[in-house]
Amino acid sequence: MSDSTTRDRTRTRAGEAFAIGGDLPVGRIGYGAMRLTAPPEPGIDPGPGHIWRPPADRAAATALLRRAVELGVDLIDTADSYALGGGEELIAEALHPYADQVVVATKVGVARPSPLEWVPLGHPAYLRQQAELSLRRLRVDRIDLLQLHRIDPHFPLADQIGALKQLRDEGKVRHIGLSEVSVEQLREAREIVPIASVQNLYNLADRQHEAVVDFAAEQGIAFLPFFPVAMGAHAAPGGAVAEVAAEVGATPAQTALAWLLRRSPTLLPIPGTSSIAHLEENVGARDVVLSDEQFARLSAIGAAAGTEAAA
Repeated sequence: MSDSTTRDRTRTRAGEAFAIGGDLPVGRIGYGAMRLTAPPEPGIDPGPGHIWRPPADRAAATALLRRAVELGVDLIDTADSYALGGGEELIAEALHPYADQVVVATKVGVARPSPLEWVPLGHPAYLRQQAELSLRRLRVDRIDLLQLHRIDPHFPLADQIGALKQLRDEGKVRHIGLSEVSVEQLREAREIVPIASVQNLYNLADRQHEAVVDFAAEQGIAFLPFFPVAMGAHAAPGGAVAEVAAEVGATPAQTALAWLLRRSPTLLPIPGTSSIAHLEENVGARDVVLSDEQFARLSAIGAAAGTEAAA
């Protein structure tokens, strides 16, 4: 979908570009498509575990995806498990044929036997089958970035990464990534095949993957933090996030995203939303500039929040 010859691959400042895998330059604010699902059925817990059916209002969802691209968002992240493949179908419905600069990343390796179950499933044959289905649903011959959604402890990591490597060798996958992994697992995987991205939970309040953020930066690996805007109680009115937001003329969500952009040059936040207004707000974080003092103030509070959560 992307042609590395058409875009500058060296820019890494906030709001500019980072080249995933060295040849897929994308803007530093992407879009996570997990939120594009229908409301829960009656009797189902409406928490974050329910990503079961495609949205009832497909027109609104496709309009949001198209608006994201209009705003310059060129990294769309999804998974085969979102709405049982319905998320991938929706992206294709909205954006296919894809503009040259649009990169669609998807994930395989989690089964969904019921609305609230997310079960890692790393059988190599299953991973390859799901990638084939993703190719069909996304209407592409090659997936830009295929990520292992979770490592399945029942199968050797080498076998799971080997299945993705086979897809890469066959020309069906351009780059390979991992999700929710440690530095040690990243090192092990990189002995088998180049790893272009890692997608872990990380935000101003949840800092458990600091070591992975730093390792990714050292190695030039894209780090796609999911739930990037979760900020904790300190984002309440009068808190540090709100204070810094007022100082820079931004919203608290924009300020939290700006902190991520400043934290590491390889961090590519992928905030998700079903609201065009919130989408536009999130994209606006590209223009927020934090001073050294403001960045340090936010970093200190975020670290303190992480220490309290671990206690």
